[in-house]
Amino acid sequence: MKFKESTRENKKPGFFAKSQDTRQKTEGLEQPQLIKNIHPRQKKRDFSLNAIGIGFLGIGILFVLGGGYITGSLPSLMELGILLGIPCATLVLLIFFPRWSAGLKICILLICILGITNFPQLALALIFAAMAVFITPAVQRLEEWERAIVLRFGRFHRTRGPGLFMLLPLTDRIAQTVDLRIRVTDFSTQETLTLDSVTVTVDALCFWLVWDPEKAVLEVQNYEDAVILSSKTALRNAVSSHDLTTFLGHGEVIQKQIQEEVDRKTTEWGITIQHIEITDIQIPEELQDSLSRIAQAEREKKGRILLADAEIEIAKKLEAAVDIYAKNEPAMKLKILSILNEGLKAGNSMMLVPNSITENLEAKDIFGLEALTELRREKSEK
Repeated sequence: MKFKESTRENKKPGFFAKSQDTRQKTEGLEQPQLIKNIHPRQKKRDFSLNAIGIGFLGIGILFVLGGGYITGSLPSLMELGILLGIPCATLVLLIFFPRWSAGLKICILLICILGITNFPQLALALIFAAMAVFITPAVQRLEEWERAIVLRFGRFHRTRGPGLFMLLPLTDRIAQTVDLRIRVTDFSTQETLTLDSVTVTVDALCFWLVWDPEKAVLEVQNYEDAVILSSKTALRNAVSSHDLTTFLGHGEVIQKQIQEEVDRKTTEWGITIQHIEITDIQIPEELQDSLSRIAQAEREKKGRILLADAEIEIAKKLEAAVDIYAKNEPAMKLKILSILNEGLKAGNSMMLVPNSITENLEAKDIFGLEALTELRREKSEK
C-alpha cells in the first residue's frame, strides 16, 4: 500500500524510476536487465594509424626541413625540438581519438597555444600538425583477408582492401573492417526440454564466414552477435522438436537441419554458415542411470537374438546332414569312424558309444576284433 500511495502522491516525471533505483541500491539488489547479451558500445573510428602513414609523415617532415636548410631558414635546436614534438603529440592524441573532427580540434588548439606564446615558427608548426592530422591517417593498409567499408559524407562509397588505399581527409571514414576468413564460434543453449520432456544442455560449434562485407555491415548492426543468437535459437528449436533417442542417434541429420535453418537467415546478410557441430550433450544424472540400464538391456537382447539365430542355422544344417546320411549309409559309417577317431586322438582311455554302433562294427569286423580273438584261441589251444 505504501508503494501505491507514494506513486500517487509524487506525480513528477522520473520519480518512480528514481525511487525504484534507490530502493534497489539500499536493499543491495541489482537492477534486472531487459535485454540479454548486451554488446558493449564501441567508439567510432574514422581511420587507424599504421607504420606506413607515420613513415609518410616522417618523409614529409624531412622534405620540409630539407627545403628550409637549402633556403637557409633552418630553425634552432630548441625550435626544432618543439616542431618535431608537435606531430608526435598529435599522433598520440589521434590514437585515443581517431576522428577527423578530433584532428581539427587539435589543430585549432595548437593555433591558440602557439599564437599566445608567439612561437616564431608558427606556420611551420601548423604544417607539421596538419601533416600529422590529415596526411598520416589518409594512408590505410589492410591484410589479405580484410575488407574496409568506406563511407563518404555518411553514405556508402566503396569496399576497399587489401593492401594500401587512400582516404580523403574529413570526407571519408572507415565504418568497419571485416574479416573474410572462416570463423569458429562456440555457443551453448540454455536448459531445453526435448520432445519427450527431458532436460538437456547442448554445446555446439558454428563455422561461418562473411562473403559480402557490404551487406554484413550496412544491413546488420552487429552481424557476429546475430549469427550466434540465430544459431542458438535454431539449436534450441531442433532440441525441442526431437526426442532424446533421436537426438542422440541421428545427430548428423539434426546438425544439417540447424545449418540450413540458420543459413536461410544469414544469406540475406552476406554470411554463409558452413557447418554446425554438436560437441557435447549434457543430461541429468538421474537419467544417465536409467539410460545405461536400457542400453545394457538392449545389448543383452541383441546377444540372445544372435544366439537364437545361430541355433536355428545349426539346426538347419543338421537337418540337411541327416538327409544326406540317411540316403548314403557308407557316409554315415565314415562319420561314426571319424567321431571315434577324434575321441581316440583326445587320449580317452574309455569311450561310451551306443550298442547299435558296436554291434554294427563287430558284424563288419571293421577293427579286426574277430581275427584277434581267433589268434588268442589258437595260442591257448597250443
